[in-house]
Amino acid sequence: MAIHPLWELYPDIQKDLLETKKVMEKSVKIRNKAITEALHLFFEAGGKLLRPAYFLLFAQIGKIESPKKMHRMAASLEILHVATLIHDDIIDDSPMRRSLPSIQATFGQDIAVYTGDFLFTVYFHLLATSTKSFHTIEMNAYSMRRVLVGELDQMNLRYNTQITMKQYFQHIKGKTAQLFEFACFEGAYFGGLSKRQQLLAKRIGYNIGMAFQIIDDILDYQATEESFQKPVFEDLKNGYYTLPLILAMEGHHDEFAPLLNKKDALTDDDLRYAQSLILEYGGISRAEDIAKMFTTRALSGIEKLPDSPQQKTLYQITETLLSRRN
Repeated sequence: MAIHPLWELYPDIQKDLLETKKVMEKSVKIRNKAITEALHLFFEAGGKLLRPAYFLLFAQIGKIESPKKMHRMAASLEILHVATLIHDDIIDDSPMRRSLPSIQATFGQDIAVYTGDFLFTVYFHLLATSTKSFHTIEMNAYSMRRVLVGELDQMNLRYNTQITMKQYFQHIKGKTAQLFEFACFEGAYFGGLSKRQQLLAKRIGYNIGMAFQIIDDILDYQATEESFQKPVFEDLKNGYYTLPLILAMEGHHDEFAPLLNKKDALTDDDLRYAQSLILEYGGISRAEDIAKMFTTRALSGIEKLPDSPQQKTLYQITETLLSRRN
């Protein structure tokens, strides 16, 4: 069993993530061989386990009474994340995920739908066996609702050439930032940190998630499929207009309109031309400035946490993650 090379520099958290992954793999074994095989391939494809890592690090700033429950809670966060990724790939008809064919491309849409649904049940089972706190369950349900509402917001904005920055921020807050926010907050809550520190953790997670998604959207116009581990220009092809495009369109809407009016009939030449316009009109550079703003806020928040090895690791990991180029 292996996890992402990112964690080789942090052996303590690497050990906990390996335990978390064991919980995940044990939890998804069922009689249906196709689903078990699909999930095994997905877990071995090299996901960074970021959300469980943030949960673990914030939890360990405090006091851990049950490492077993801690690993189960961490596993539940990644299981929820993977379920949303599988459903995303179905909606987008995406052929690739983590440099491998997506589950729906390999096993068909039916298996992919049931796999995603199955993971939601695993998520709730792990949660139910990790805590007796009704408040914790309520927080998880609320967070899951926010994630799904974020996905619905994105679908409602599909092919909307009048999308605003406010609308974009609203849907990425739910789609991506919510789960980072909750992982940090739940970790602080699980570790028994003060209410003030829990709220600080929540703000840190929000800023990490916002920066992470904006960087992801920038890379969709910059990276190669080999480095990005999923198809590039995927959002534009599927009618999801992200921050670099939104910013580039300001004052230049007429130049983009003939391209965007083609909707799902965009050719490769169209996509490359759109990329050139986004670069020409500063969409990438302006989006990078906004990502840096969220990154600075996240790092400033981490500096306010109690001095500890986990706090230092949080700072280093966040700094590395939010300066990535693939």
